Amino acid sequence: MGSTGSIGCSALDVIRHANADGGDRFEVVALTAGSNAEKLAEQALECRPQIAVIADESQLPVLRERLSGSGIEAAAGRVAVTEAATRPARVLAAIVGAAGLESTLAAVQAGNDVAIANKESVVCGGRLILEEARKAGVNVLPVDSEHSAIHQCLGDGRQLESLTITASGGPFRTSTVDQMRTASPEAAAAHPNWAMGIKNSIDSATLMNKALELIEAAYLFDVAAERIDVIIHPQSIIHGMAHFTDGSVIAQLGSPDMRTPISYALGWPDRVETTVDRLDLVRLGKLDFEPVDSQKFPAVALAREAFAAGPGATTVLNCANEAAVSAFIAGQCGFLDISWVVKEVLSRFLSGNMAGLACSSLEEIGLLDRYARSAAEDVLKRAPDGGAEGRTLG
Repeated sequence: MGSTGSIGCSALDVIRHANADGGDRFEVVALTAGSNAEKLAEQALECRPQIAVIADESQLPVLRERLSGSGIEAAAGRVAVTEAATRPARVLAAIVGAAGLESTLAAVQAGNDVAIANKESVVCGGRLILEEARKAGVNVLPVDSEHSAIHQCLGDGRQLESLTITASGGPFRTSTVDQMRTASPEAAAAHPNWAMGIKNSIDSATLMNKALELIEAAYLFDVAAERIDVIIHPQSIIHGMAHFTDGSVIAQLGSPDMRTPISYALGWPDRVETTVDRLDLVRLGKLDFEPVDSQKFPAVALAREAFAAGPGATTVLNCANEAAVSAFIAGQCGFLDISWVVKEVLSRFLSGNMAGLACSSLEEIGLLDRYARSAAEDVLKRAPDGGAEGRTLG
């Protein structure tokens, strides 16, 4: 689900290597994408799925033309994307943003294991997804490198004390607030370690990706948010740690390459060989760590506030961020406005009459999604200077 994005392309590379020399470790059942029909058709002709689905219905003629005579079914639209997720398979959920929630939930309800790379779905609908997974007796396997690391470190999870997830610090780790104020979308998306899509790259620059990952970890591992720490680790070699009551700390290390956690989720409980660069600790020489500067990067603190307030607040946090990032990419606000908008929308929500919504259905989550995006637009319109000039981050 989301085969033409960075996660989808990396997953197909894992599958390509696993099936090299005529192997049949994996069979691709379905591919879905947002609007890149040309890329989707290219992938489908290589992987030979039963069906290829493009969410953008206007691109269906292109997809059909490219797949003509191949025997691969072509379909389009939201309903077709969701139907594809219900076909018997292990589903890799990699559609960006809250848009991936419906198909993820459908996959679980259909009895499919889900390898979840879409943290926004968990932030918005984590309780709902996990409850449905329990009912269906299926596994929800993490793909984010941090959560994959923790999954590998936990063992049986007994006598766990706390968790740590790491952040590279993004492109602005050593920047001043004044430098961040004038940052362009291109500069914000220039991640020092990871190759990601533009939305996730900008989330890394604001540290909102760590905010969302903290919430995701709390849901996936049933650990209170106050027992999850976030630290800066510029080399992105240690991805996550589990701390136990005897003082032991178990960490997962690896090169910063998403093919490792993707392969772990696709092959679990077995491991899948990849072509990822092997880690050379002697050549690396050292690993550095530092605390998060909450004045420059308030997103993590906002996530803790939202999680404490309940699933409605985490949904609003996520959707307000999606709206603010889109506005920043479109040149409608500054970089510092992203966290500021999220803070303002969250404050409105917590003081309003919708704060009690439990996100126990797709309808409630959809209502909060629309609320948060509308509120984000209103906040930006009402900003006295149209930007973050003079405003504080914290």
